[in-house]
Amino acid sequence: MRVHSGGSGLDSPVTWTHVCDLPEPWRWVTGGELLLTNGLSFPKSARDQGEVVHRLREAGVAALAIGEQMYCPPLTRTFTQQSDETGFPVLWVEYPLPFELISRAVAEATLVEQAQRLTRTMRVYDLIRRQVARGLNTADLLSALGRELECDLYVCTRSTGDAWFPNTPRLDERIRAAVASLPGASKNVSGGAFGLPSDASTSAMLTDIPGHQGAALVTISDTRFAVDPIQTQHVATVVSLEVTRTALMLEQQRKHGSVIMTQMLEGRIDRSTMQRELQELGLSESSSIVVSASASDHTALLDAHVWLWRHNIPYISALDGKTFHALVPDTADVEVALTHALGTGGRIGMSRPLGSLARFPDASREANWALSSAERLNTPVSRYGTEIAWVGLSNAEDAQALVDRLLKPLEDYDRTHDSSLLETLACFLANQRSWQRTADAMCIHRQTVIYRIRRIEKIGGCSLSDTAAISQYWLAMNARQLLGQPE
Repeated sequence: MRVHSGGSGLDSPVTWTHVCDLPEPWRWVTGGELLLTNGLSFPKSARDQGEVVHRLREAGVAALAIGEQMYCPPLTRTFTQQSDETGFPVLWVEYPLPFELISRAVAEATLVEQAQRLTRTMRVYDLIRRQVARGLNTADLLSALGRELECDLYVCTRSTGDAWFPNTPRLDERIRAAVASLPGASKNVSGGAFGLPSDASTSAMLTDIPGHQGAALVTISDTRFAVDPIQTQHVATVVSLEVTRTALMLEQQRKHGSVIMTQMLEGRIDRSTMQRELQELGLSESSSIVVSASASDHTALLDAHVWLWRHNIPYISALDGKTFHALVPDTADVEVALTHALGTGGRIGMSRPLGSLARFPDASREANWALSSAERLNTPVSRYGTEIAWVGLSNAEDAQALVDRLLKPLEDYDRTHDSSLLETLACFLANQRSWQRTADAMCIHRQTVIYRIRRIEKIGGCSLSDTAAISQYWLAMNARQLLGQPE
């Protein structure tokens, strides 16, 4: 090879070689490489060629080697001048010297460094064995991994930048906000990591954690001692194992809590047994509340219990269709954790304090009522008994009484006769009491609708042409939905 320009930088250490003919080759390097190219994607203009020198030097590339008699456009004066001024070596590879020989020569010259990297990699994976054998907590594991990388190491959520594990270091506000706003397609990429805002003395990078899209690894290091990107990928793999282990543990807890909540709701659990369960979890019978939550993104509900754990909030939780339920302490942290978990479209309903385990079914209805109020009033959080009454229904007890008086007879009739009176009534009111529109919506004959409405009137002892009767049935239908009962 012969020198084209930048001869003052020929003493730069070369740690590896990399062949690349892609545009923006600086995105695919980790620092210290001798970059080999045939110039297929090399820019033609002086300005763009000057940017190549700037970007490669910024990425830590040791030198650029270009294959002669291949596809590289003529190198401009600007390119050559900038290479000389910055001491960035540009070399010509004489035809027909193959790139493979250059790569082999570099590999043989760096065998000692490769052995050292292998030793560090073995120590990284050995930390998992030591964690299991000695019972190290997650904070200790992350601290040990940070020492191996010789940097400050953080594991955070990709959506908010908050710490993924409780009781572990948290990012400062500037970098946390940058993580939360980082797009998945960011072009600020080097060595498989996304660049984050840094200052003159530190360098911050984000690396995705394999198998866990919601988690990320952030390294903050001294700019004078760059973090080895290969070691970073190995550390990300170890962190992935820890995240997976934790997620499985939390899922087992969620399933156990779901069984307990179902038994409590049905009154099938011994009070002393339940008190013991709550005490072990750190929940107080007197001050706990029931929360019910919904979200536009169903996956957010699946992870809601993880956010409670992440904020050190004791809980018992269950997922019922599209609604998340939990028994939690009556603290402000609950609202913060669930708001982060559910996102902007999330809605939360909170019951009054439990007081006694015997009141759990009532507290559950209160939470569902508050959730329905939050959804109808379009507010993020609703606490039972504090929101303005909707359509005259002040509490769940009054609503349930109305439903039992007007709609339960229709439910009983439908169950006994395998009919659809309740569905017909709902459709009839939704279609402004139009016989034909109701028939069209239900795909039945108009006369069938008339027959069913007459049957409803007979069972209820009223006429659906009467305004008072219509208003009561409409109110009962809405109360039924507020109580969280099926539409």
